[in-house]
Amino acid sequence: MTSWQQGQALELEITDLSSQGEGVGRWENRVVFVPDTVPGDRIQARLVFIKPTFGRGKVLEILEPSADRVRPACIVADKCGGCQWQTIDYPAQLRAKEQQIKDALERIGGFKDVPIAPILAASNPLRYRNKVTYPLALSAEGQVKAGYYRKGTHQIINLNQCPVQDERLDPLLAEVKQDIQKQGWGIYDPEQGTQGLRHMALRIGRRTGEILLTLVSSTWDLPEIEALADEWKERYPNLVGVCVNLNGNKGNTIFGSETRFVVGRPYIEERFAGLRFYIYPTTFFQVYTEQAERLLGVIVDQLALTGEETLVDAYSGIGTLTLPLARQVKKALGLEVQQEAVETAQENAKLNGIRNVRFQTGTVATLLPKVAESLGGPPDVVLLDPPRKGCDGAVLAALIELHPQKIVYMSCNPATLARDLKQLCGEGGYHLRQIQSADFFPQTAHVECVAFLVA
Repeated sequence: MTSWQQGQALELEITDLSSQGEGVGRWENRVVFVPDTVPGDRIQARLVFIKPTFGRGKVLEILEPSADRVRPACIVADKCGGCQWQTIDYPAQLRAKEQQIKDALERIGGFKDVPIAPILAASNPLRYRNKVTYPLALSAEGQVKAGYYRKGTHQIINLNQCPVQDERLDPLLAEVKQDIQKQGWGIYDPEQGTQGLRHMALRIGRRTGEILLTLVSSTWDLPEIEALADEWKERYPNLVGVCVNLNGNKGNTIFGSETRFVVGRPYIEERFAGLRFYIYPTTFFQVYTEQAERLLGVIVDQLALTGEETLVDAYSGIGTLTLPLARQVKKALGLEVQQEAVETAQENAKLNGIRNVRFQTGTVATLLPKVAESLGGPPDVVLLDPPRKGCDGAVLAALIELHPQKIVYMSCNPATLARDLKQLCGEGGYHLRQIQSADFFPQTAHVECVAFLVA
């Protein structure tokens, strides 16, 4: 075998994309991961990290571009870490995401001939994000910057617009940081020990146009914040509220536990699946409203509810899926660990006049074993939408013990989905009827999918 050294230059053909969004090439039976490449590219790359069987490279030159390589919509796409795939033609992005799911189910789950429905492509792969959160920093010249981190660093790429966020947010991104500059507020810097603003968060109701601006700060000491907030509200007619969230922790968590509204109201209203939802600064809500609604439509079709079922929505959040489904069942129960989310879900249920649903606060692992007692019998349907790490073993064990007739497992991580499905379809005896994927995150490697299981 020939030499394999860090710093070595190699000529590679990129053949695949990894689940992390990097191009994959092969050299002398070794795998080489190269960011910013497209399947079909022929490149020269320099090895920047090596192990015996794989390495990571950096593009030195694109010798022959792929037919799927396109010009990015963003002028800083090669620097910004917000998107990985703006150089990849959208149909090729979709093919890569479908392959990612298929590979995970086969390699991790052990499934063969998986019934995967065609991915739900986004009608618009740009301008879709209803929520953005930008870290703030000072440039070397002392100017306030807002944007995403440069790939692999904590250096902020300053942005005045972003092609994947709702275009109605662009003016605020460009102008609010200039107002912060004029106000003279500090910008948080843990290395220098400087207190001040850490992030600027923007939310918009895609259907209502309502905008909420939240400043995340390590201190409440923001002189004349009320006057500036009043000015913003007058300048931006769709801005319904300005909030400040306090986060004095040293970690990377964006939001702290306390939020105060300065002017207006601390939430936007959105329309989703024919219902009204209040969404607060720290509320989880899918970033692509229209795609989430389409996927919900598939869930409704697959469940074919009669109106006599009992349904449990584990990890229910603010009731985004619970409430539309509750209208089609006899009774529904949502389980959610965050008390604030439960209170918002209850508020949203009342807002829409939905009375056959309850929400409980606690971990799913603790609450799920008790739902039969709470409902007067085991549920007919359980909906799962866990975080990226998937379900804890205790959750899967409780689910197998309850043995509902139908399970709907929604996931943003094909690897952990495949792992959990292996247990549910093995020890649990369930049959995997179908996988439906949807592109919630165009221009990135992330994909959402739903597994439909029957007992």
